[in-house]
Amino acid sequence: MTSCRVMAVVLAGGQGKRLLPLTMGRAKPNVPFGGMFRLIDFVLSNLTNAGYLKIVVLTQYQSNSLDRYIARGWQLSSQVGHYIAPVPAQQQFGPQWFSGSADALFQNLHLMRDDPPEHVLVFGADHVYRMDPAQMLAQHLESGADVTVAAIRQPRALAHQFGVIECAPGGRRIARFVEKPGDPAGLPDSPEEIRASMGNYVFRTQALIDAVEEDAMDVSSRHDIGADIIPMLVREGRADVYDFARNHVHGVSPRERGYWRDVGTLDAYYEAHMDLIGPDPAFTLHNAHWPIRTFHDLLAPVTFGRERPGRAVDSLLSPGVAVAAEADIERSVLSPQVTLGARAQVADSILMENVRVGRDAIVRRAIVDRDAVIPDGARIGFDPELDRELYTVTENGIVVVGSEGARRCETRVETAGGLPTGSLH
Repeated sequence: MTSCRVMAVVLAGGQGKRLLPLTMGRAKPNVPFGGMFRLIDFVLSNLTNAGYLKIVVLTQYQSNSLDRYIARGWQLSSQVGHYIAPVPAQQQFGPQWFSGSADALFQNLHLMRDDPPEHVLVFGADHVYRMDPAQMLAQHLESGADVTVAAIRQPRALAHQFGVIECAPGGRRIARFVEKPGDPAGLPDSPEEIRASMGNYVFRTQALIDAVEEDAMDVSSRHDIGADIIPMLVREGRADVYDFARNHVHGVSPRERGYWRDVGTLDAYYEAHMDLIGPDPAFTLHNAHWPIRTFHDLLAPVTFGRERPGRAVDSLLSPGVAVAAEADIERSVLSPQVTLGARAQVADSILMENVRVGRDAIVRRAIVDRDAVIPDGARIGFDPELDRELYTVTENGIVVVGSEGARRCETRVETAGGLPTGSLH
C-alpha cells in the first residue's frame, strides 16, 4: 500500500428495486449472499485487506438494517484512527434526499475537508468480487490522472447495463464514457465485447471536490458519477482506465481471476450463487490470503439425522443448518439455521436465514427469503402459473419466495389439501 493519505467512500444508498422482494425490508448492500455473507462484505473486505482503514459508508434507503450490521460486525480501532462509519443522508442543504451518487458525495464533502486525504477511493457496495485496490491506486498515482475508473470486459449485448469506456488508441486515457448506451462499438480486438465500468473509482481529492461542486450547480445534471462526473473529467482529458484483468490477488485460482458480478437483478443474484457451487466453482468464498470477512452469531455445526441421514451434493451449508431424515439437497446454498423436514428436497436453490422447509416439500430453482416457512408437501418450481399467483417469478423462471408468498402457499396447501406432486429427478 502507498503511503499517501487515502479515504475510502462506499456508496451504499441504492434502493435496489430490481431485487424486490429481497430489498423489501433491507438495504440492497445488506442483502445476504453465499449463506454467511452480505453484499457489502465484499467491498469492505477488499478495502480492509488492502490496508485502507478509513472508510465512510454513505447510506440512504432502509439504512437502519445496514447501520446495525456494520456496527455489530465491522468495528475498527478508533484509538489509532481507523474506522468504518455509516453516514446516512443528513439533508445538509435542505429537505431532500440524495438525488444521485454525485449528490451523495456533494452533501458529504465535509467528511473530506475535516481530515483531508490526498486521494479518495469511491467504490460501490453491491458487487461480488475480489480485488486489491492498492494496485489500482498505484497506477492512478503513476499516471497523474484526476480520476481512474476500474473496468472489465463484458458482452456488448449487456452494454445497456453499464457505463461504457472507449480509450485513446494504444493508451489508458479515456476518450469517451457513455452511461448505458444502446448500441456501442465493440472493442478493436473483440467486436462483441465492451469495456464496462465496475463502479469503482480513484479520485484526486481536489479534482473530486471541484467536479461535484460544479455538478451541483448544473440544474440539467442527473447528479450521477457515471452519467455526469466521469464524462466531465473525460472531456477535460483527465481520466484513465484501470484494467481489472491486471489485478492480482494472492490465493486466487486462474479460473477465478477477473471474476466480478453485478448482482443488481434477481436473475444475476441467482446466477452468482450458482457460480459458488460445483466441483470447480467460478468463484470461491475460501481464501486465507484474502478473506471475505463477515459477522454472524455463534451457531452449532450442521446436523444430519442419524437414521437414514439426509444428503447434500455440490452445495454450501452454513452453521446451524439442520437436515432431517432422508432430506435431499443438490446444487444449493443454505444460510444459517435453515431447517429441512423429513424427506424434503431442495435443488438449484438459495435458502436464506431461518427458512423452514416442511416434510415432503420440494423446492427447486428458487430463492427463499429469510424466515419463510414452506409447508409440508408444498411444491415450488413445478407449476409456472401457480408460482406466479403466489410468488415473484423472474424472466429466467426463478421463483422468489418472500415471507408473504410463503404464507399464501401455506393457505393454498391447507385449502386444497396439498399441491401437485413432483420430484427433483
